[in-house]
Amino acid sequence: MFEFSDHGVRLAFIDERPTSGDRGEPILLIHGFASTHAVNWVFPQWVKTLTGAGRRVIAFDNRGHGRSEKFYDPAAYATQIMAEDARALLDHLHIEVADVMGYSMGARIAAFLAKAHKSRLRSMILGGLGYHLVDRGSLPPSIAEAMEAPALADVTDPMQRMFRSFAEATKSDLKALAACARGARQLMSEREVGQIGLPVLIAVGTEDDVAGDPHRLAALFSAARAVDIPGRDHNRAVGDKVYKDSVLEFLEQRP
Repeated sequence: MFEFSDHGVRLAFIDERPTSGDRGEPILLIHGFASTHAVNWVFPQWVKTLTGAGRRVIAFDNRGHGRSEKFYDPAAYATQIMAEDARALLDHLHIEVADVMGYSMGARIAAFLAKAHKSRLRSMILGGLGYHLVDRGSLPPSIAEAMEAPALADVTDPMQRMFRSFAEATKSDLKALAACARGARQLMSEREVGQIGLPVLIAVGTEDDVAGDPHRLAALFSAARAVDIPGRDHNRAVGDKVYKDSVLEFLEQRP
């Protein structure tokens, strides 16, 4: 794993080349809340799948997560700021244009990256995020409270328990995650979504109660398609074959 610093922020990342030996078109992967590059993309075989399909895969730990630097002020996690971390990584690797795929909070970051730096994206894939990009912040405010509870046993709400349990499983810094949950709540207007103007794929599990309607979001873009991942909730959709197959097809067909 590599590290670089941008404006004093230390970020950890991987850069995996295609198994074919070619340089490959780059794709940047942005993980979700309380996850890491490994949990979101390596363990579910995304990196293997994409490099096997001839792609150069770059994935990093968002600030506050994994091996990247931790902050405890919610203002440090504004989605626009986290999107600039992604842009800085592309700059660090001298990558002018890349496909970008984010999951959940990572999808929100990807959308804000596209809004600010559309010329740097060849296409965008939003996993685990639908219309809540527009009508609801990244996570309910209660998720921060779940991170601050003395123990998992003190958390009774099912969604709060899901995120707290996941955060403990990934050995996350709970204090940093509480700040992130409070800070990364920026919305994008329907008009802003419509102005992005990139090929977009949106993939959400049919049992996902976190993401919002993917079809309603897809209708806002000028060139987007929504894919339903059958029988999957927010966490179990990540490594699903339907999701992977739809992404590979999208990457082959997009301009």
